[in-house]
Amino acid sequence: QFLGSTEVEQPKGTEVVRDAVRKLKFARHIKKSEGQKTPKVELQISIYGVKILDPKTKEVQHNCQLHRISFCADDKTDKRIFTFICKDSESNKHLCYVFDSEKCAEEITLTIGQAFDLAYRKFLESGGKDVETRKQIAGLQKRIQELETENTELKSKVQELENQLRITQVHASPAGSVTPKSPSTDIFDMVPFSPISPQSSTPTRNGTQPPPVPSRSTEIKRDLFGAEPFDPFSCGAGDFPPDIQSKLDEMQEGFKMGLTLEGTVFCLDPLDSRC
Repeated sequence: QFLGSTEVEQPKGTEVVRDAVRKLKFARHIKKSEGQKTPKVELQISIYGVKILDPKTKEVQHNCQLHRISFCADDKTDKRIFTFICKDSESNKHLCYVFDSEKCAEEITLTIGQAFDLAYRKFLESGGKDVETRKQIAGLQKRIQELETENTELKSKVQELENQLRITQVHASPAGSVTPKSPSTDIFDMVPFSPISPQSSTPTRNGTQPPPVPSRSTEIKRDLFGAEPFDPFSCGAGDFPPDIQSKLDEMQEGFKMGLTLEGTVFCLDPLDSRC
């Protein structure tokens, strides 16, 4: 049974969770007197976090990322009650979640502690490149491709306008007049670039030969802006965009805080040398 969650002032502390349990137990008694039942939930504990699900629909009600959980405890006087404190991702407030289990509160608390231990080890071994981060980078890569497609369409429209302008200029010239051939220009009075046209050897107006155009390398594929395509699965730790890098820094900071479990600190400081 999920008694609910309430804001607390500190991320850790036995007295902090005791006050939260008293507050939520009192609220449950009031709801019972009004005929409301305490909702039942299902917990999914993994190295990514603790999910609170609806047992029937399996809908996720709360998703607490593991690196945001700073304290986990079970009530020694009541084997049914266990709690954990998690920092909310949107408001950055510390929330205490309180549950009433079937006399397995201690086992659930230890399971969360083991998950935290495994999650931090995996975070160090992978250098912070977890699955969620890869998904975000893949989303950014997709956005880049959409922008490149949009840029290609805009260039095509500009080329169509140039062709229409050229046709208009031809029809507007006097009949029978012969004008010397010169390279056609665009609306900005620039010679359009043609990647398939042969290199011209015509000297410039001042009589000097223009420098040769460097040949394009076909070994490295480049995008429309001349940059090498971004590969989200082969980039280094310093190549992450600022928003993703900040999330990785937050995960590192959260794991370094450690998880306090009823007075036992699950803090893996000796593993920092492996990072």
